[in-house]
Amino acid sequence: MKYIPHGYQAYCERRIVDTPAIALWLEMGLGKTVITLSAINELRFNRFEVGRVLVIAPKKVAEATWQTEATRWDHTKHIRFSTVLGSTQRRIRAVNTPADIYVINRDNVCWLVDYYRNDWPFDMVVIDEATSFKSQSSKRWKALKSVRSHIRRIVELTGTPSPQGLIDLWPQVYLLDQGQRLGKTVGSFRERYFNPDKRNATTIFTYKPKDGAEAAIQSLIGDICISMRAEDYLQLPACVTDVIPVALNTQAERAYKQLERDAILQVDEVTIDAGTAAVLTNKLLQLCDGAVYDSAHRVQIIHDCKIEAFMELIEGLGREHALVFYAFQHDKDRLLEALARSGKRVRLYQSPQDERDWNAGMVDILLAHPASCAYGLNLQQGGHHVVWFGLTWSLELYQQANKRLHRQGQDQPVIIHHLVVRDGMDEDVMAALEAKAGTQDGLMNALKARIKKVKGEHGI
Repeated sequence: MKYIPHGYQAYCERRIVDTPAIALWLEMGLGKTVITLSAINELRFNRFEVGRVLVIAPKKVAEATWQTEATRWDHTKHIRFSTVLGSTQRRIRAVNTPADIYVINRDNVCWLVDYYRNDWPFDMVVIDEATSFKSQSSKRWKALKSVRSHIRRIVELTGTPSPQGLIDLWPQVYLLDQGQRLGKTVGSFRERYFNPDKRNATTIFTYKPKDGAEAAIQSLIGDICISMRAEDYLQLPACVTDVIPVALNTQAERAYKQLERDAILQVDEVTIDAGTAAVLTNKLLQLCDGAVYDSAHRVQIIHDCKIEAFMELIEGLGREHALVFYAFQHDKDRLLEALARSGKRVRLYQSPQDERDWNAGMVDILLAHPASCAYGLNLQQGGHHVVWFGLTWSLELYQQANKRLHRQGQDQPVIIHHLVVRDGMDEDVMAALEAKAGTQDGLMNALKARIKKVKGEHGI
């Protein structure tokens, strides 16, 4: 696909190319990945200014997002990736595999620094979701700080640079400029710009900014931190689609392929009917989400890959609120269980009171089935992020559900995030929705194509 960047995307790409250390504060779903890949492509292959690039990301993002995004575009599909995940042996093999970009999860940063010690080979580092480096006392921050002098270019990406307040900025900015703008120590930063807030006789728990501190800090870091939240200036589109690829682990992938093979090989492509198609595709969609109903309608949990990707997405949204659509009851139960540990204010949509509380800003995550709130509800005042955990074949339900936020009175671009399992039925649903196919036609066409694929793989 040919990449035609929006104006703000072209601007950000130029800034990454021109500025050796830069933070891109662009809201999730607006193209940070393709912007950075475009800049890497320019620096690596046109200007020959970088050799080996390291991308540090959350685990589910490291598994699939960067690699999948690169294959989408004509100008980046030639980029070679090596994914540094798994056992120690697999990670060692991955870092010694020739590639242009090496992608590692943030929990393995300490291992990587220790592995190379004084022979750090990456001249460009990209930190995806840089708020995971907001604590100067964390091991990963200290490890990256120790090799910062060996990094010629560094890019930080996040939509929420200060989720708990301005105090979170110092560690992130230090990794950019090594203390030039906000001071060499967090202590001096606190003393200059903050007053103690909550405390007891011996310990200060929180700090509050002094008068004028926010403007002063913004002035100091404005040349290396690009804020992309000025919607009018950027002329952002009214509605943005964000597809987040989810990679299944080995066990889950094996279970999916077995279900796909055993169920589909029992169906004659010529005689397939809509009822049979619905049963097959629903089973595969359930497994994409992580659990399936057995013959007794008991829930059998298969994997947490999509749950993990969902929680990383919610973490990346920071304080932003999200309307989350699920497809199956076991999706709802597992999401509620995962979110119970998040500290978020979570609500399951059940009544008009939930609508009022959401619009009043009293709900961080509103869970809903698309059939329960696809029509009539006005939710545009409570947030501008939609998350599809489980997808629907119904184009009408899909469009109407998205319209709960993307409607008159919404004052920010609506971003629609889709969690899509790679090489699974999720991709077929997305293709049908993008083709604007009706429920029946989309389901039938997708299943027929999948039958041909699976039977071809087995020589039938």
